[in-house]
Amino acid sequence: MPVTIRDVARASGVHISTVSRTFSAPHLVNPETRVRVLACAEDLGYRPNRAARALITGRTHNIGLIIADIANPFFPPLIKAAESQARHRDYHVFVADTNEDPSVEEELVHALAKQVDGVLLCSPRMSNSLIEQLSREVPLVVVNRQVAGLPCVLMDVGQGARAAIEHLIGLGHTRIALLGGPRGSWTNREMRRAAGVAARAGGAELTVLGPNPPTETGGLALAEQVRRSGVSAVLAYNDLMAIGLIEGLDMLGVGVPQEVSVVGVDDIALSRLTRPKLTTVATPTAAAGRTAVDMLLQQDADPPRGARRVGVATAAGVRRTTAQVMLQTDLVIRDSTGPGPRSGRHRAGAAAQGPGPQRLAGPGDPTTAAGDVVASYAKE
Repeated sequence: MPVTIRDVARASGVHISTVSRTFSAPHLVNPETRVRVLACAEDLGYRPNRAARALITGRTHNIGLIIADIANPFFPPLIKAAESQARHRDYHVFVADTNEDPSVEEELVHALAKQVDGVLLCSPRMSNSLIEQLSREVPLVVVNRQVAGLPCVLMDVGQGARAAIEHLIGLGHTRIALLGGPRGSWTNREMRRAAGVAARAGGAELTVLGPNPPTETGGLALAEQVRRSGVSAVLAYNDLMAIGLIEGLDMLGVGVPQEVSVVGVDDIALSRLTRPKLTTVATPTAAAGRTAVDMLLQQDADPPRGARRVGVATAAGVRRTTAQVMLQTDLVIRDSTGPGPRSGRHRAGAAAQGPGPQRLAGPGDPTTAAGDVVASYAKE
């Protein structure tokens, strides 16, 4: 016979209403009582009826997580971290994929609105005005996109793009290409702006190729154009495009990094498995997933280590509905970048690049492989 709320109340020596509040509004229950009730519930194997609790509290304890492209290796760590954080707080996550289609994004928000307590929008392609409109229908937290007046979790891709361009200029590259991502991408705009500033400051010429699909196929299709452009280095919108470009250049007989240096963005697992191993900008996707869940559930906590708050609206007794958290990115230097023409060592081969790599500074990410050189460019 299943354990009921009455059994928990009897075992913990409290009224049924106290047990109910322990699961539906724990902040209203004395901490010692709450601990005792939860311990008894755990011992008895009691699980609250989520449907009944939703009718009482008006909360479903479900979260929607809308992803631009679930096949992109950038997203699984974010999904996994968000799901784990939600489960820790007794929430379930519904994951939906839009295949980079803004009309599907809008459709999914409408469909989920009455089934969840809020929605995480990850790298949305919709316009800001439409996102603002949808936020009146259901609480939203936007990841990897800045929308004024809405809570956002941002990864400082501008910082990462600047670090990548400065790294390439430091190697002697004066003609650099930026492989743009999809139209409507906030990340794409931030990278283009920051890369342009860094190139001008370093006296380099920046050629922008795009917009492009943010896939391996998209990078592969650009190999011939990169070769014809005469650039000696490339910063790609993401690692998938960078990996596709390296494959395409190899098919054309163009050596990486002997003739063209390549940098990606994201630091997905494949970036450490390619040959040459990919120099890339590591983005804190897992931290973004955890932070987004906490923001959606209105947990008033300090941002994670390495983060800074931007434009936080606060007032006594008013919740932070417009909080924005910026997470730091880090440049991870591997084998796909080498000396450029201005260095005098271009095409000299791996032997001319000096001793093996050593760690300069680290982002604190345990997934960073041993032997990677990590250059951290923190913003002041």
